[in-house]
Amino acid sequence: MTELFEGCDRAYLINQSVSDSGEKDSVSVSLFDFMNRFPHFLRSLLLTSLLSFAVPTLTLAGGFVMASAIAHLPGLTNLGQSAVKQLLQFLSTFGSGHPLQGAIVIGLTCSVVGVLFDAYALSRYQNLRGPE
Repeated sequence: MTELFEGCDRAYLINQSVSDSGEKDSVSVSLFDFMNRFPHFLRSLLLTSLLSFAVPTLTLAGGFVMASAIAHLPGLTNLGQSAVKQLLQFLSTFGSGHPLQGAIVIGLTCSVVGVLFDAYALSRYQNLRGPE
């Protein structure tokens, strides 16, 4: 039996073996589903990892820029300088004494957590959808 599956902008022609009872061969269907969904899965994980890295890193950078800007305002110099010092000390804690490494460690950790959550959500979605 030949069935026509339409993807995003392509049509896939799949040969599926049919058993005596009329049921589709689950191995060929599941392999096709896996191969069809795998690029979408990788794209989703890549975007998730990039965004999960960028958001905390840019948030830390924005906090550093804001604290530096406050340090240049008359009357708020001490407040801005202490905020910059506290932020650098916080980042140094995660970076073994180097604030830049600390920011990278925080970004990578958030990226791993985001990828794990996205993989869980995608597998959960697939399990809830059930067989088509």
